[in-house]
Amino acid sequence: MKNIVGVKFDRGGKVYSFNAASLPLKKNDEVIVNTDNGPAIGRVVTDVRSVPLYKAPINLQDVVRIATEKDLKIKEDNRELEQLARKFCLERIKARNLPMKLIDVVCFFDRSKAKFYFTAENRVDFRELVKDLVQKFKARIELRQIGSRYEAYLIKGMGICGREVCCASLQHNPDRVSIKMAKEQNVSLNVEKISGLCGRLMCCMAFEYDSYQDTKRNMPKCGKMLQIDEGRGKVVRQNVIRDEVILEMEDGKEIAVNIKNI
Repeated sequence: MKNIVGVKFDRGGKVYSFNAASLPLKKNDEVIVNTDNGPAIGRVVTDVRSVPLYKAPINLQDVVRIATEKDLKIKEDNRELEQLARKFCLERIKARNLPMKLIDVVCFFDRSKAKFYFTAENRVDFRELVKDLVQKFKARIELRQIGSRYEAYLIKGMGICGREVCCASLQHNPDRVSIKMAKEQNVSLNVEKISGLCGRLMCCMAFEYDSYQDTKRNMPKCGKMLQIDEGRGKVVRQNVIRDEVILEMEDGKEIAVNIKNI
């Protein structure tokens, strides 16, 4: 058996699983964990649960310890360093007249590396900028060009639904969102209404797409003729939310019928 716990980091709402071993962890504990990028600090967001080894996630990393006062101080200092690095990077971008927009700066917990996320219309030659950053901060520097979806994920914001954008709070690395998903869910095809803050099709359309497809497989298709107690009618619309189809009867009247009654 493995003791698994869910940990969330500051940036983004995705929950990652870690091996809690025998540590007495509870929700909202700050912990130090091992990651592919070295040690990191996160917050426990789930209760510890025991799962069989064969059900445990592959390449499960460990929770090293509950964060100490020293660890929390390092976290605070790193946030200040990120602000300093952001300010310095903006100054160098302006000085070198580079066609790029700095979005975010992330400093690794042990300060061995810093990532600078930016957007740009085209490829940017930032080699001299990297030299400036390395000379200033004496650490490995990575500049990563990102797209509009990832920009929205980092910056966050409120969607038209009044909640935080899905890419930052619920869904991460979403599959490609297509206009087909909107058609399948009978959503308005007005691009302005179905586009998110990033200017791309809203991620939330990917949430229920599979459910719509599964439900529609068991529903009569539009155009199919059905015989019900009230008479014979043709399917003209499907209402997946209510598990109903709308029939146009021979007398022109429309009737909503639950698929369980067909």
